[in-house]
Amino acid sequence: MAEDKDAQVDFVKAALKWQYNWIAIAGAAAFAVVSASGLPLILAAGLELIYLSVVPNSGRFQRLVRSWKWEEEKRQHEMKLSAMFHDLPPEMRTRYAHVAEVCGDIRANYAKLSSTSQIFVKQMEDKLSGLQQGYVRLLFAAHQQREYLQVTNPGEIQRELEQLKKGLVKDPAKVQEINRKRIEILTKRLEKFEKIRENRQVIDAQCAATEDVLQLIRDQSVTMRDPRQISDQLENLVQDVEQTEQAVKEVEAIFELATPDEMARPIPASIIDPATQPRMRVRN
Repeated sequence: MAEDKDAQVDFVKAALKWQYNWIAIAGAAAFAVVSASGLPLILAAGLELIYLSVVPNSGRFQRLVRSWKWEEEKRQHEMKLSAMFHDLPPEMRTRYAHVAEVCGDIRANYAKLSSTSQIFVKQMEDKLSGLQQGYVRLLFAAHQQREYLQVTNPGEIQRELEQLKKGLVKDPAKVQEINRKRIEILTKRLEKFEKIRENRQVIDAQCAATEDVLQLIRDQSVTMRDPRQISDQLENLVQDVEQTEQAVKEVEAIFELATPDEMARPIPASIIDPATQPRMRVRN
């Protein structure tokens, strides 16, 4: 019931913001000014109440609002993909251009099939579009993770970690508590680095597999094989890409350094003596 109520509120807002509604209100206001009478405004207010009680409940209007929402979501999605594409380095853009060319060849070859096969051609079109979008997202994730791996030196982190562990027993109690927290953070950073490196390899393999399968489908499309079989191949490829994207989302959460709850709590002021403690920083 709460969901239905929220949906109804959205339809009411959409009806209120509809341009034709504002045109009618503006017309009533202009007529009131010309006639130097408030009667048009009173009538307009009554009609507006009737309008807002009837139109938002209309099935046709609700379908129209849903179509507006779908178009807006589609536009935002396309803008996001476009921004991802433009952030890619030139070599990755070239890879995507090659994949787009292969998909175009597949579309052109299967467009020549008979009208009875066009239903499968339409299914292939939807899957090809989804694959191209998924391929861009994978390339973008690979680019982000490559940049992270390039600027992160695990050897330096490991050396710093070992130095802290060696000197821990010699440190005063107050310094030990701080350095234990640093050890936990550095350990997390090493785990994070290894996980991202593994995930980058998975993304690279999936991108290469996508390119190989699409080229195979293009080769098959030249001899006009059964479009249903090709559609099944595309479906399997789509599922593989979606699974890889899910793994990417899980790894993206690692980009935010995760620390135990006790590390998130502020260090008591009594532990730190600014006059005797060295200044420390945690590298991101």
